[in-house]
Amino acid sequence: MSSKQEEGAGVAPQNRGSWSSFLKSIASFNGDLASLTAPPFILGTISLAEFSAYWTEHPSLFVAPATEKDPAKRALLVLRWYLSVLKSQYCSRSDKLGSEKKPLNPFLGELFLGKWEDEAGITQLVSEQVSHHPPVTAYCISNEQHGVRLQGYNAQKASFSRTIHVKQIGHALLHLDAWNEDYLITLPNIHIEGLIYGSPFVELSKSTYISSSSGYVGKIDYSGKGWLSGKKNSFTASLFQEGKEKDPLYTIEGQWNSGFVIKDGSKKHGSEVESFDHKNRKITSLTVAPLEEQDPLESNKAWQKVKEAILKSDMDTVGIEKSKIENAQREMRKREQAEGREWQRRFFTRLNGDPLFEKLAKPIGEKIENDKTNGIWRFDSQKATNATAPLRTQPGTS
Repeated sequence: MSSKQEEGAGVAPQNRGSWSSFLKSIASFNGDLASLTAPPFILGTISLAEFSAYWTEHPSLFVAPATEKDPAKRALLVLRWYLSVLKSQYCSRSDKLGSEKKPLNPFLGELFLGKWEDEAGITQLVSEQVSHHPPVTAYCISNEQHGVRLQGYNAQKASFSRTIHVKQIGHALLHLDAWNEDYLITLPNIHIEGLIYGSPFVELSKSTYISSSSGYVGKIDYSGKGWLSGKKNSFTASLFQEGKEKDPLYTIEGQWNSGFVIKDGSKKHGSEVESFDHKNRKITSLTVAPLEEQDPLESNKAWQKVKEAILKSDMDTVGIEKSKIENAQREMRKREQAEGREWQRRFFTRLNGDPLFEKLAKPIGEKIENDKTNGIWRFDSQKATNATAPLRTQPGTS
């Protein structure tokens, strides 16, 4: 972005005062991202609980590893799928709305349920807000036809140093039934660029890993708008056998928001295996139940009036309707505390440890931080079997 661009250039004149105040307020911010108060005009209409859907906008890529017999190529297909979803996860909102928007803060027990239907069959999504302090979203995405399941959870810790830095806490686990194979996926750090100009967008930083039970490791290095390429969202990746990082089987290079090239062997001498271009990839839309059929705890139903008001730029109504939900939640927590009980999660169970995580995390040096996520969260198939709707009468009752 040009250095000549003025502060707040991406903000409407009538909103520049509140934008400047916002920039000053975050100068010393350090805490949960959900607690950050943003100007109304940058509020988004999507709850953080809905972000889980971004993992699977290409279901055919999600299930592709299940039918690959070669373990190295399976690991490559997992890496390809992961890279293909980064655009949806981290810049689809910016592309659609012109800049990144602050999502709605999910309430404890909020649900986002849906499915994708295409040539890959039916892929189901269950997303639940399992903790409010700290805010943690857990999710499970499954395709029973192909025997592929992804589950995970994440929280965010934000700080400010010239821009907003967000550390994502948590991980995802992918399981392939056909090969009894598991993959641990770590989460990238985020920083929000373009704040001073009022046109925020996401960049990723540092490295993430995909560690498989078959002994292969994928490593992704995020460079952002590198001084060499000058292109934002740049990355390099490699797939190698555990302990042989300097001898990669495959290397990948590109921009996660547009496309990338896969080569066998090293970047310098490898031949092209495949190129991936988002422009040529069809996105499968998630299907959710009509509003009248949704449970009151589901995101679209619970936040309906807030979302409608945001779209109308009716910020008075936004504040009123948000307060109704938030106040009802506070009263519910008080009742639970007085009665010595805790909110019962509908689809997930909290664990104190996980041997599978420890096994897969060892080769990449990953540590679990369950003290920062109110536990380790795993999908509970028994709870899911017993789940019925309506689950509660409204977001503020128990």
